Amino acid sequence: MSDALTTAWHDWRRARDRAVFAPHGVAALAETAWLTAEPRRLDGVAGQWSADGDRVVGTGLAASGYTDSEGRAVGDDVVLRGGDVLRAAEKELRAFVRDGAPALRVFDPAAAERAGLVGIDAWEPLAEWALPARFEPSDAPREVELVDGHRSLASAVGVLHLTTPDGRSRSLDATVGPDALSVVFADATSGAESYRFRFLRVPLPDADGATQIDFTRAFLPPCAFSDHYVCPLPSARNRLDIPIPAGEKRPLRDGGERSPRRTPPRS
Repeated sequence: MSDALTTAWHDWRRARDRAVFAPHGVAALAETAWLTAEPRRLDGVAGQWSADGDRVVGTGLAASGYTDSEGRAVGDDVVLRGGDVLRAAEKELRAFVRDGAPALRVFDPAAAERAGLVGIDAWEPLAEWALPARFEPSDAPREVELVDGHRSLASAVGVLHLTTPDGRSRSLDATVGPDALSVVFADATSGAESYRFRFLRVPLPDADGATQIDFTRAFLPPCAFSDHYVCPLPSARNRLDIPIPAGEKRPLRDGGERSPRRTPPRS
């Protein structure tokens, strides 16, 4: 890989470390509490919490000291929509909604998952794993299974066609986002050299469907860092029978294998 591409890859790795190891980053998720209409208390969180349709409702917060995303103190009651944030001393509370079902997520810098994490192991980048691809959109929604067994329908979907370095033509299911295609895949390294599946973001295709799929930027799903995420699983098509020695491998935790080359940022 050229010096410029290698430098860009290391810049990407540093950005990944910041996203994972930040005080309220990916590794700091301590709880996802699914809510119902019946108010309940959550460990380490002030007030009582319930669901109102797809909204998160908190009551009894007047003396909590909690603030909203703009730093304003909250009143006794709050109503949060998906993505809304409250600051709670060192913690951060985020409303999360899946298929209309709301939950309150608690991000805690002191979470055991974050405290025990010392790095993210990754393969060194090889140019052969940055491949041209062609995207073919589909009109048919695709069912997506999540790690907790929940199933959702993805409507903006399609298939990426590519040729892997072994010369074989392959296809991968992808979903279409506002600024990239998303791919969930497993390969022959999964569960051994690497985590059991990984994620990829692929640039949106041009008018002819052309794009590039860069496996050197394959990254670990959030559920590799905390059991409180509900990540999508790879489809049958995306369970590849070849090893893809590219991208991130697995989290490195205190007491286990450490990487001599990587020291994660702590703030």
